[in-house]
Amino acid sequence: MQLTGAQALIKSLEQQGVDTVFGLPGGAILPVYDPLLDSSLRHILVRHEQGAGHMAEGYAQATGRPGVAMVTSGPGATNIVTPITNAHMDSTPLVVITGQVATASIGLDAFQECDITGITMGVTKHNFLVQSAHELPRAVAAAFHLATTGRPGPVLIDVPKDVAQSTMDWWYPATVDEYDLPGYRPTIELDEDDLDRAVALIAASRRPVLYVGGGTLKSRASAELLAFAERTRIPVVTTLMARGAFPDSHHQHLGMPGMHGTYAAVIAMQRSDLLLTLGARFDDRVTGRIASFAPDAKVVHVDIDRAEFGKIRRPDVALQTDVATALRAFDQAGARPQPLDDWWREIDEWRERYPLTYEEPEVDGPLRPQHVIQAIAETAESGTIVASGVGQHQMWAAQYWPFEEPNTWINSGGAGTMGFGVPAAIGAKVGRPDRTVWCIDGDGCFQMTAQELVTARSEGIPIKVAILNNAYLGMVRQWQEMFYDERYSEVYLSPDLPDYVKWAEAMGCVGLRATNVKEMADVIDEANAITDVPVVIDFRTDASEKVFPMVPAGASNDDIMVHPSQRGAR
Repeated sequence: MQLTGAQALIKSLEQQGVDTVFGLPGGAILPVYDPLLDSSLRHILVRHEQGAGHMAEGYAQATGRPGVAMVTSGPGATNIVTPITNAHMDSTPLVVITGQVATASIGLDAFQECDITGITMGVTKHNFLVQSAHELPRAVAAAFHLATTGRPGPVLIDVPKDVAQSTMDWWYPATVDEYDLPGYRPTIELDEDDLDRAVALIAASRRPVLYVGGGTLKSRASAELLAFAERTRIPVVTTLMARGAFPDSHHQHLGMPGMHGTYAAVIAMQRSDLLLTLGARFDDRVTGRIASFAPDAKVVHVDIDRAEFGKIRRPDVALQTDVATALRAFDQAGARPQPLDDWWREIDEWRERYPLTYEEPEVDGPLRPQHVIQAIAETAESGTIVASGVGQHQMWAAQYWPFEEPNTWINSGGAGTMGFGVPAAIGAKVGRPDRTVWCIDGDGCFQMTAQELVTARSEGIPIKVAILNNAYLGMVRQWQEMFYDERYSEVYLSPDLPDYVKWAEAMGCVGLRATNVKEMADVIDEANAITDVPVVIDFRTDASEKVFPMVPAGASNDDIMVHPSQRGAR
């Protein structure tokens, strides 16, 4: 069967079971958009290529399946570099297809030419510059294999225009051997000697902590984690990228560790004698000053990517496998620590003395952002998915939203990409149309990508957006107040410019506003009742509110700062 390269590309995506592509057409990718008209694929037309990438990420984080985005060459390709980098940092499976100028024009500075494979070489698992139509099916099959196996991540396929327009005899690789990926062997066998050493360390421990990272979600290991934790009684902390991997309501869950983690989670890691590290990478936001991080702890490090071993903290035992496999092996070996009653008494004392807290809002005063999040959560359906931008609102959402199941928290961790929230929420809703999707956003983040609400409205994707409007770039303001003598340089945004209600309405959405507690309750109820169009709520929050606890950058986790109301409790 003779097909054009463009037809072969679309057919290859169908072969992979793709149902949705997020994208924006342009000159170099135009040939590929023609066969879309005859395809089963749903294409979602975005308003900016960055939105396409973040939607694909939200789709992937919510479903566990790879997200797919397609854009044109030049600025179309460079506009999606930020989502690619974001996916690389957070190990999100992504396949990005970019158009490219014709092969004869590559290197001649042709119109809308850029070396996108060179630009993205450091932030993709692999990328392909396809040289012929015959290569396209192999490139697509290999891209999905690479994106979803081993440590997941983004893969880019760059398709010159003449390749898309030329013809080929249709074929599709039948086996992985035909993908032509020499040296790529993602299946890892668990080493029995290393397993025995890990089990021995667990058996000797008296103050262990399960340090749970995003790799636990990537390997779909939540059930194994719950079973192992309950059998052993080991306390659990879940990183920003692992929220939902273990139920927040479970007694053994101490919360999120790190710079804005709970006091109990941070100090339990500091005082531990064993960190059982599951798919986490000892990120600087978790460790604080590395020289003083968990000084008495042995480390068992489970990770699919051997490059993580010893990169920041040298493990006593490294197990290169996926988290689910390791946890099942621990259970089969009967791994169990020493009695933990004394350890739990100490932890429970920390939890009682230093819970997450904030000052309740006055009836007619400005809203507290934490209160807004809790109020939304209290009325949300079970299984609601929450996306966020990056900044104070992200930390408050991670702290105060009760996550009970995996794949319900969609956020940008490693790259910290402002503007991630709205398009990611759209992608999550596309992937899980059965779920309610809230985006907890800041006014600064919202202004970066809010144009994608036009996409949501036109495509019938009814997300709900809560803007915690404090009229500032809040996290930057917090640092300037605490560490720069209150010298507020270029962080004020204004609460009324733009008018978020009118902006939402101009994009075809419902726009609401709340300035006090009663209005807050009313607009949340109104938003929950609307299920057919996107809703945006402008919550006017106190600009002086800060995120606590906090470990200052570069400080030891022992220097954690609790809420001012708790500072006499030590």
